[in-house]
Amino acid sequence: MKGDFHIHTYYSDGVFSPEKIVNLAIDAGLQVIALTDHDNVLSYEVAKEYLKTKSVDFKLIPGIEVNTLYKDYEVHILGYFPDVNKPDFKSLLKTQQLARIKQTKEILRLLSKKEGIKIPFEDVKEMVAEGGSIGRPHIAKAITNAGGTSSVMEAYSKYIHKDSPVYIERKTVSPFDAVEIIYDSGGIPVIAHPYDIDIAEKLIKELMNCGLRGIEAYHRKHSPAIVEYFSTMAENLGLIVTGGSDFHAPNVMNGQIILGKNFVPEWIYDKLLEEKRNIDMA
Repeated sequence: MKGDFHIHTYYSDGVFSPEKIVNLAIDAGLQVIALTDHDNVLSYEVAKEYLKTKSVDFKLIPGIEVNTLYKDYEVHILGYFPDVNKPDFKSLLKTQQLARIKQTKEILRLLSKKEGIKIPFEDVKEMVAEGGSIGRPHIAKAITNAGGTSSVMEAYSKYIHKDSPVYIERKTVSPFDAVEIIYDSGGIPVIAHPYDIDIAEKLIKELMNCGLRGIEAYHRKHSPAIVEYFSTMAENLGLIVTGGSDFHAPNVMNGQIILGKNFVPEWIYDKLLEEKRNIDMA
Protein backbone atom coordinates (compact mmCIF):
# COMPACT_ATOMS: atom_id res chain seq x y z
CA MET A 1 0.00 0.00 0.00
CA LYS A 2 1.22 3.48 -0.82
CA GLY A 3 1.96 5.18 2.46
CA ASP A 4 3.77 7.89 4.38
CA PHE A 5 4.76 6.99 7.92
CA HIS A 6 6.15 10.25 9.23
CA ILE A 7 3.77 13.23 9.16
CA HIS A 8 3.21 16.17 11.52
CA THR A 9 0.06 18.20 12.17
CA TYR A 10 -0.66 21.41 14.04
CA TYR A 11 -0.73 19.37 17.22
CA SER A 12 3.04 19.84 17.09
CA ASP A 13 5.06 21.79 14.54
CA GLY A 14 3.08 21.01 11.40
CA VAL A 15 0.91 23.64 9.74
CA PHE A 16 -2.20 21.60 8.88
CA SER A 17 -5.00 20.02 10.89
CA PRO A 18 -5.33 16.21 10.96
CA GLU A 19 -8.41 16.52 8.74
CA LYS A 20 -6.46 18.54 6.18
CA ILE A 21 -3.64 15.99 6.23
CA VAL A 22 -6.10 13.16 5.55
CA ASN A 23 -7.56 15.04 2.58
CA LEU A 24 -4.14 15.86 1.16
CA ALA A 25 -2.98 12.28 1.56
CA ILE A 26 -6.03 10.91 -0.22
CA ASP A 27 -5.63 13.48 -3.00
CA ALA A 28 -1.98 12.43 -3.33
CA GLY A 29 -2.99 8.82 -3.91
CA LEU A 30 -1.82 7.51 -0.56
CA GLN A 31 -3.66 4.62 1.06
CA VAL A 32 -2.18 4.67 4.56
CA ILE A 33 -0.45 7.26 6.75
CA ALA A 34 0.94 7.53 10.25
CA LEU A 35 0.53 10.77 12.17
CA THR A 36 3.70 11.19 14.24
CA ASP A 37 3.48 14.46 16.10
CA HIS A 38 6.22 15.36 18.53
CA ASP A 39 5.53 14.08 22.04
CA ASN A 40 1.75 13.71 21.71
CA VAL A 41 -0.84 11.50 20.05
CA LEU A 42 -3.88 13.78 19.93
CA SER A 43 -4.07 14.07 16.14
CA TYR A 44 -4.84 10.37 15.67
CA GLU A 45 -8.30 10.40 17.25
CA VAL A 46 -9.22 13.59 15.39
CA ALA A 47 -8.21 12.06 12.08
CA LYS A 48 -9.89 8.77 12.97
CA GLU A 49 -13.22 10.50 13.60
CA TYR A 50 -12.89 12.51 10.41
CA LEU A 51 -12.25 9.38 8.39
CA LYS A 52 -15.70 8.11 9.40
CA THR A 53 -17.17 10.84 7.21
CA LYS A 54 -15.18 9.72 4.16
CA SER A 55 -16.18 6.89 1.83
CA VAL A 56 -12.66 5.75 1.01
CA ASP A 57 -10.46 2.76 1.73
CA PHE A 58 -7.83 4.61 3.71
CA LYS A 59 -5.91 3.42 6.77
CA LEU A 60 -4.51 5.38 9.67
CA ILE A 61 -1.68 4.24 11.93
CA PRO A 62 -1.36 5.69 15.45
CA GLY A 63 2.11 7.10 15.92
CA ILE A 64 4.37 9.49 17.76
CA GLU A 65 7.82 11.03 17.46
CA VAL A 66 9.52 11.38 20.83
CA ASN A 67 12.24 14.02 21.08
CA THR A 68 15.11 12.78 23.24
CA LEU A 69 18.62 13.80 24.15
CA TYR A 70 21.69 11.57 24.38
CA LYS A 71 24.98 13.25 25.26
CA ASP A 72 25.22 16.09 22.70
CA TYR A 73 22.85 14.43 20.24
CA GLU A 74 19.19 15.05 19.63
CA VAL A 75 17.70 11.64 18.89
CA HIS A 76 14.14 11.24 17.66
CA ILE A 77 12.31 7.98 18.29
CA LEU A 78 9.24 7.10 16.25
CA GLY A 79 6.62 4.82 17.77
CA TYR A 80 3.90 2.98 15.84
CA PHE A 81 0.80 1.32 17.31
CA PRO A 82 1.51 2.16 20.99
CA ASP A 83 -1.17 1.50 23.59
CA VAL A 84 -1.62 5.12 24.67
CA ASN A 85 -3.46 4.08 27.84
CA LYS A 86 -0.48 2.29 29.36
CA PRO A 87 0.56 4.16 32.55
CA ASP A 88 4.23 4.48 31.55
CA PHE A 89 3.31 5.79 28.11
CA LYS A 90 0.94 8.37 29.60
CA SER A 91 3.66 9.36 32.05
CA LEU A 92 6.10 9.78 29.16
CA LEU A 93 3.72 12.16 27.40
CA LYS A 94 3.21 14.18 30.58
CA THR A 95 6.95 14.42 31.23
CA GLN A 96 7.64 15.58 27.69
CA GLN A 97 4.86 18.16 27.69
CA LEU A 98 5.91 19.64 31.02
CA ALA A 99 9.51 19.86 29.79
CA ARG A 100 8.38 21.73 26.68
CA ILE A 101 6.38 24.23 28.70
CA LYS A 102 9.20 24.78 31.20
CA GLN A 103 11.75 25.30 28.42
CA THR A 104 9.52 27.76 26.59
CA LYS A 105 8.74 29.84 29.67
CA GLU A 106 12.39 30.02 30.64
CA ILE A 107 13.48 31.11 27.16
CA LEU A 108 10.77 33.77 27.09
CA ARG A 109 11.91 35.01 30.50
CA LEU A 110 15.51 35.32 29.31
CA LEU A 111 14.45 36.99 26.07
CA SER A 112 12.65 39.64 28.07
CA LYS A 113 15.44 40.07 30.61
CA LYS A 114 18.48 40.03 28.31
CA GLU A 115 17.15 41.13 24.93
CA GLY A 116 14.11 43.22 25.78
CA ILE A 117 11.92 41.00 23.62
CA LYS A 118 8.70 40.55 25.55
CA ILE A 119 6.51 37.64 24.47
CA PRO A 120 3.57 36.37 26.54
CA PHE A 121 3.53 32.59 26.91
CA GLU A 122 -0.01 32.55 25.55
CA ASP A 123 1.25 33.98 22.25
CA VAL A 124 3.35 30.85 21.80
CA LYS A 125 0.75 28.44 23.14
CA GLU A 126 -1.90 29.62 20.69
CA MET A 127 0.29 28.53 17.75
CA VAL A 128 -0.54 24.88 18.37
CA ALA A 129 -3.85 23.08 18.69
CA GLU A 130 -5.24 22.67 22.21
CA GLY A 131 -3.05 20.23 24.10
CA GLY A 132 -0.42 20.24 21.36
CA SER A 133 3.35 20.28 21.72
CA ILE A 134 5.03 23.67 21.91
CA GLY A 135 8.49 23.68 20.37
CA ARG A 136 11.37 25.74 19.09
CA PRO A 137 9.68 26.59 15.76
CA HIS A 138 6.87 28.27 17.68
CA ILE A 139 9.29 30.25 19.82
CA ALA A 140 11.21 31.37 16.73
CA LYS A 141 8.00 32.44 15.04
CA ALA A 142 6.87 34.31 18.17
CA ILE A 143 10.19 36.18 18.29
CA THR A 144 9.71 37.26 14.69
CA ASN A 145 6.09 38.23 15.26
CA ALA A 146 7.18 40.38 18.20
CA GLY A 147 9.68 42.23 16.00
CA GLY A 148 12.72 40.67 17.63
CA THR A 149 14.03 39.45 14.27
CA SER A 150 13.14 39.98 10.65
CA SER A 151 12.67 36.27 9.93
CA VAL A 152 12.24 32.90 11.60
CA MET A 153 15.64 31.82 10.28
CA GLU A 154 17.23 34.84 11.93
CA ALA A 155 15.48 33.96 15.18
CA TYR A 156 17.02 30.49 15.03
CA SER A 157 20.50 31.78 14.26
CA LYS A 158 20.41 34.37 17.05
CA TYR A 159 18.41 32.72 19.81
CA ILE A 160 17.45 29.08 19.23
CA HIS A 161 20.74 27.27 19.76
CA LYS A 162 22.80 26.15 22.72
CA ASP A 163 25.36 28.97 22.42
CA SER A 164 22.72 31.69 22.75
CA PRO A 165 22.56 33.37 26.18
CA VAL A 166 18.77 33.07 26.14
CA TYR A 167 18.54 29.42 25.11
CA ILE A 168 17.73 26.68 27.62
CA GLU A 169 18.08 23.00 26.71
CA ARG A 170 14.93 20.97 27.19
CA LYS A 171 15.11 18.37 29.98
CA THR A 172 13.81 15.47 27.96
CA VAL A 173 13.89 11.71 28.36
CA SER A 174 16.70 9.57 27.00
CA PRO A 175 16.28 7.57 23.77
CA PHE A 176 16.67 4.40 25.82
CA ASP A 177 13.69 5.34 28.00
CA ALA A 178 11.61 6.30 24.96
CA VAL A 179 12.34 3.03 23.14
CA GLU A 180 11.62 0.92 26.20
CA ILE A 181 8.35 2.68 27.02
CA ILE A 182 7.08 2.47 23.43
CA TYR A 183 8.02 -1.21 23.22
CA ASP A 184 6.44 -2.01 26.59
CA SER A 185 3.25 -0.31 25.41
CA GLY A 186 3.03 -2.76 22.52
CA GLY A 187 4.39 -0.24 20.03
CA ILE A 188 7.15 -0.46 17.43
CA PRO A 189 10.09 1.81 18.32
CA VAL A 190 12.03 3.12 15.30
CA ILE A 191 14.96 5.53 15.18
CA ALA A 192 14.08 8.51 13.00
CA HIS A 193 16.31 10.02 10.26
CA PRO A 194 19.51 8.44 11.66
CA TYR A 195 21.72 10.25 9.15
CA ASP A 196 21.53 13.22 11.53
CA ILE A 197 23.51 11.22 14.13
CA ASP A 198 27.16 10.43 13.45
CA ILE A 199 27.17 7.68 16.08
CA ALA A 200 24.03 6.12 14.63
CA GLU A 201 25.29 2.55 14.22
CA LYS A 202 26.67 2.31 17.75
CA LEU A 203 23.57 3.92 19.23
CA ILE A 204 21.20 1.70 17.23
CA LYS A 205 22.91 -1.42 18.55
CA GLU A 206 22.62 -0.11 22.12
CA LEU A 207 18.96 0.84 21.65
CA MET A 208 18.19 -2.69 20.45
CA ASN A 209 18.81 -3.82 24.04
CA CYS A 210 15.82 -1.68 25.05
CA GLY A 211 13.53 -2.89 22.28
CA LEU A 212 14.37 -0.87 19.17
CA ARG A 213 12.72 -2.62 16.23
CA GLY A 214 13.35 -0.46 13.20
CA ILE A 215 15.35 2.15 11.29
CA GLU A 216 13.81 4.96 9.25
CA ALA A 217 15.93 4.46 6.15
CA TYR A 218 13.60 6.26 3.72
CA HIS A 219 13.47 9.98 4.48
CA ARG A 220 13.40 13.10 2.34
CA LYS A 221 16.87 14.03 3.63
CA HIS A 222 18.38 10.63 2.84
CA SER A 223 20.14 10.19 -0.50
CA PRO A 224 19.83 6.83 -2.30
CA ALA A 225 23.24 5.89 -0.90
CA ILE A 226 22.13 6.67 2.65
CA VAL A 227 18.90 4.71 2.14
CA GLU A 228 20.97 1.73 1.01
CA TYR A 229 23.38 2.12 3.92
CA PHE A 230 20.69 2.07 6.60
CA SER A 231 18.60 -0.56 4.81
CA THR A 232 21.61 -2.87 4.79
CA MET A 233 22.31 -2.09 8.43
CA ALA A 234 18.70 -2.93 9.32
CA GLU A 235 18.90 -6.24 7.45
CA ASN A 236 22.16 -7.17 9.16
CA LEU A 237 20.74 -6.34 12.60
CA GLY A 238 17.37 -7.99 12.06
CA LEU A 239 15.46 -4.70 12.18
CA ILE A 240 12.63 -3.53 9.94
CA VAL A 241 12.93 -0.56 7.60
CA THR A 242 10.42 2.30 7.67
CA GLY A 243 10.14 5.62 5.91
CA GLY A 244 8.25 8.85 5.51
CA SER A 245 8.35 12.41 4.29
CA ASP A 246 8.63 13.99 7.75
CA PHE A 247 6.06 16.41 6.39
CA HIS A 248 5.46 19.69 8.22
CA ALA A 249 4.42 22.17 5.54
CA PRO A 250 4.11 22.37 1.74
CA ASN A 251 7.36 22.67 -0.15
CA VAL A 252 7.01 26.05 -1.83
CA MET A 253 9.84 25.24 -4.21
CA ASN A 254 8.15 22.35 -5.99
CA GLY A 255 4.57 22.35 -4.74
CA GLN A 256 4.80 18.89 -3.21
CA ILE A 257 2.52 18.21 -0.26
CA ILE A 258 3.01 14.64 0.96
CA LEU A 259 6.46 13.70 -0.27
CA GLY A 260 6.15 10.09 0.86
CA LYS A 261 4.19 9.04 -2.20
CA ASN A 262 7.31 9.54 -4.28
CA PHE A 263 9.81 7.32 -2.52
CA VAL A 264 8.41 5.19 0.33
CA PRO A 265 8.15 1.54 -0.81
CA GLU A 266 4.70 0.00 -0.66
CA TRP A 267 5.94 -3.02 1.30
CA ILE A 268 6.75 -0.94 4.39
CA TYR A 269 3.14 -1.06 5.59
CA ASP A 270 3.13 -4.87 5.48
CA LYS A 271 6.39 -4.99 7.44
CA LEU A 272 4.93 -2.70 10.09
CA LEU A 273 1.87 -4.92 10.46
CA GLU A 274 4.04 -8.04 10.62
CA GLU A 275 6.25 -6.47 13.29
CA LYS A 276 3.22 -5.42 15.30
CA ARG A 277 1.95 -9.01 15.25
CA ASN A 278 5.37 -10.26 16.37
CA ILE A 279 5.40 -7.84 19.31
CA ASP A 280 1.87 -8.76 20.34
CA MET A 281 2.78 -12.45 20.29
CA ALA A 282 6.01 -12.02 22.25
